[in-house]
Amino acid sequence: PLSRLIAPLAEELAAAFTDIPIAVGEVQERLTGYERIRQCAGLAALRQGIEKVAPTRTTVLVTGETGSGKELVAEAIHELSGRSGGPLVRVNCGSIAPTLLESELFGYEKGAFTGATSTKMGYFEAADKGTLFLDEIGELSLPMQVKLLRVLQEKKFHRVGGNRDISTDVRILAATNKNLGDMVAAGDFRSDLYYRLNVLQLMIPPLRERKEDLPDLISYFLQHYNQMYSFSKSLSDEVMKKLQDMPWPGNIRELDNMIERLVLLCPTPV
Repeated sequence: PLSRLIAPLAEELAAAFTDIPIAVGEVQERLTGYERIRQCAGLAALRQGIEKVAPTRTTVLVTGETGSGKELVAEAIHELSGRSGGPLVRVNCGSIAPTLLESELFGYEKGAFTGATSTKMGYFEAADKGTLFLDEIGELSLPMQVKLLRVLQEKKFHRVGGNRDISTDVRILAATNKNLGDMVAAGDFRSDLYYRLNVLQLMIPPLRERKEDLPDLISYFLQHYNQMYSFSKSLSDEVMKKLQDMPWPGNIRELDNMIERLVLLCPTPV
C-alpha cells in the first residue's frame, strides 16, 4: 500500500524537521499557543514568565506590537492553568462598537432595548470557570473602563436592563499594543483600572529582535500552507535570506501572511 512506500520518507522528514509534527496519513494540526512559544528560542524569558504565572489566579497584562502573538500568550496561560478545562473567551475590545460593548460583555435582559427579544448572557458569563481575554484593552472608552473596574473590584455585574447582581468565577487576561502608562498620563486611561490590570506584565519582544526564531517559524508556516493548499513548495536560499533580512514591522502576523502569499502565488515548486 501507498502508506508503506511513503513511511520511510515521512520518517526522514520528521527527523529533519523535529519541530514540525509529521504523521503518515494525517494532516498536521496547528500547535497550541504554549507549544509554539516553547519552540521559539527568542521567547525563552517569556515562556518562563508564562509558566510561573499560569498556575496562579492573578490578572496578567500582555503587551507587544501588533501581530506579535499576544493571543498566543493568553492561550498558553490558559492552557497551563487550572482553568484549562473551562472556556477561553476571546474579546477584541476594538472591534465592537462602543455602544454595543457593554451588552456584549455583560449580556442583556429581554426588553432592555429595541430588538432585545430574549435574555442573552455576555462574555463574562460565558467565561465562567475559565479565562476572559480582553484584547486591545486600550480601546475601551472611559465609561466602559469604569464599568470594567467595578467588575474587577466587586467580582459581580448586572446585565443591561437588569438590576440583579451576577457573580462569575473568571480570570482576566488583558492585552494591548499601546503604552497604557502614557495613556494614563494623558487622561485617556484610568489609573485605577491600569493598576488593577497591570498586576503582572508579560512583554512580547518584536520579531526583529529575535531573528533566530525565523527559520523555525518559516518552516512551520510553510508546512502549514503546503498542507492547506495541497502543495509541496519550498524556499530557495536567496528567498530565505531576504526573509531573514526583513524588519517585520507586522511581526508574526506579517510573516504568516507573507508565507501564505508565497505559497499561493509562486508558479514553480521553489
